[in-house]
Amino acid sequence: MEELFDRAEEYDDMLNQGLKLSGEGKEFFMHGRLALMQKHLPKDLIPSKILDFGCGIGDTTEQIALLYPEAQVTGIDTATEAIAYAERNKSSERLRFSTISSFTDSGSFDLAYVNGVFHHIPLEFRSESAGIVHRALRKGGFFAFFENNPWNPGTMMVMSRIPFDRDAITLSYLEARGLLSGVGFSILRSRFAFYFPAALSFMRPIEPALEALPLGAQYLVLAQKP
Repeated sequence: MEELFDRAEEYDDMLNQGLKLSGEGKEFFMHGRLALMQKHLPKDLIPSKILDFGCGIGDTTEQIALLYPEAQVTGIDTATEAIAYAERNKSSERLRFSTISSFTDSGSFDLAYVNGVFHHIPLEFRSESAGIVHRALRKGGFFAFFENNPWNPGTMMVMSRIPFDRDAITLSYLEARGLLSGVGFSILRSRFAFYFPAALSFMRPIEPALEALPLGAQYLVLAQKP
């Protein structure tokens, strides 16, 4: 698995092997997640430091920096080649990247984001990984936890076609809530997104009314460090 994630130059091609079933590319889902996160975060939140946990090659890290132009954004990952790629292509005064093993910041981040990472983490290390985010956040900091919804058949079909997702162990939103609660987070809410593929895009205007229905392709668990 580490070898697959370290093939940074091939990441998009591997991802698109599955996403093409939805009729959309990764940008559609990336922007949708970030819009959902912003919708449910406090309107007056102006984060100065943001953590992208499991940042991969840094595409979302870069987009987060655009959404929050006053923030310093840090992307961390275990895949050394992905981090090297991000450093070469994305680094700036406000964007920095680090391997998780060399990440030592604690108690200073206002917001943390993760997407589709925890289903790759072995079960015995998930609490430890969530604890890294908990320690990184300041008191009152927010954690936007996104994962693929195993209760959605389309999600499972997509994952079965992506080389680095085929052997993943998914977690439901209930398991995610329990995981985050177990390391000290307060759970604020759970929301769901991406109910309709491109072929049914005419139905997407009703998706905001469906956010509480646990059938979307992905879910958000919004948590806060007390």
